[in-house]
Amino acid sequence: MSDAQSYLRATSAEYSRWCGAMEVHRRLLSLNPEYAENRALIENAAFTYEATEQVSARQSIVDIPVVVHVVHNTPEQNVGDAQIHSQIAVLNQDFRASNPDVGKVPATWQDLVADARIQFHLARTDPLGRPTDGITRTQTSSPDWDTDDLVKFSLSGGHDAWPADVYLNLWVCRLRRGLLGYAQFPGGAASTDGVVVTYTAFGTTGTATAPFDGGRTAVHEIGHWLNLRHIWGDDDEGCSGSDFVSDTPNQGGPNLGSPSFPHVTCNNGPDGDMFMNYMDYTDDAAMFMFTKGQAARMDAALDHARMPLTRQAVAV
Repeated sequence: MSDAQSYLRATSAEYSRWCGAMEVHRRLLSLNPEYAENRALIENAAFTYEATEQVSARQSIVDIPVVVHVVHNTPEQNVGDAQIHSQIAVLNQDFRASNPDVGKVPATWQDLVADARIQFHLARTDPLGRPTDGITRTQTSSPDWDTDDLVKFSLSGGHDAWPADVYLNLWVCRLRRGLLGYAQFPGGAASTDGVVVTYTAFGTTGTATAPFDGGRTAVHEIGHWLNLRHIWGDDDEGCSGSDFVSDTPNQGGPNLGSPSFPHVTCNNGPDGDMFMNYMDYTDDAAMFMFTKGQAARMDAALDHARMPLTRQAVAV
């Protein structure tokens, strides 16, 4: 058994997914009044987009430049180029609804499957205009990282973000036990903007380890970066939460593993939970769709909070 497999086995007896995006969100709300103000404006725009059903308003494709910051304590954590390219390939399939498993969406929801018209490429120029492969590599003395954003700063042994109005910053490192990834919602500081994924749940080759070896952790976290919430509304296992998307059924908490359809909670029968949605907590092989309502929220983010990045995308 490899170090990566041993690490993942130790993280959870049930190999369950856990995301720290809401932990970061709540911390920023409590500490940063400007973030809270920004979030209110961003949510107003998102509500407007979905309420007016601007799901198909944007026909053009947004191509987002990505820089992958590999922060490694051991040689195994220094994931290879092929693993990084495999993750970009998954992003480009999943955000365009061209993933091979999209046909597994139950018939009742097939009309809701969305092509978000977003694609990704590794950056071709760095912040100084020099050619780059879109990958940085930093050796660190830190054995693992938490949701405190220290991996995003060279002074704490990580790597500084590239300008967030030009690049999607994606850090790959060893996260603390049980944590697969986290993201910063739109509206936060540029210095910490981006997505963090643990090295055992990144891409589809190398250290990627089942059941999180399909590249879907980064898909989930980039969903947060584009202002998507967890599909159950983050109210623990109650039925009062909301992801602010009208075409995703209300459900009683996250789904783990690979559920069987239908799985009914919160009186949402007969179809039950949309557990195959990328914003649930199921295994990589069990999630394979965004909805049109979610695509509308992503459009709102790209047209407002993320607009500077989309304007720069062609050049880098």
